[in-house]
Amino acid sequence: MTDFRQLILKRIGELEEIAESSREATATVELDQTRQGRLSRMDALQGQAMAKAAEQRRQLAIQRLHGALRRLDQDQFGECLACGEDIAEARLRADPATTLCLSCASERET
Repeated sequence: MTDFRQLILKRIGELEEIAESSREATATVELDQTRQGRLSRMDALQGQAMAKAAEQRRQLAIQRLHGALRRLDQDQFGECLACGEDIAEARLRADPATTLCLSCASERET
């Protein structure tokens, strides 16, 4: 499971790097009509909203990855939270923050 710890820490680092580099995109849009036109402001506001939504998704992903680290520390990593069965290693490698086996995840979607 040490391998998974490294994978999780790497993904957290990557997400934090992306978040740091995109902070400017979520900054407040200046609404000075003398400097930019109405459509440009609308584009800027839309871009800001999209950047904020992406940042929220990144923060959620980081929280889920920290949850995976806690499960690793508690020897519960890789166990389905719904049925208790092992989650397939390929599924964990694709998304180490996953908490459900494929069967339980499929049941929840229907």
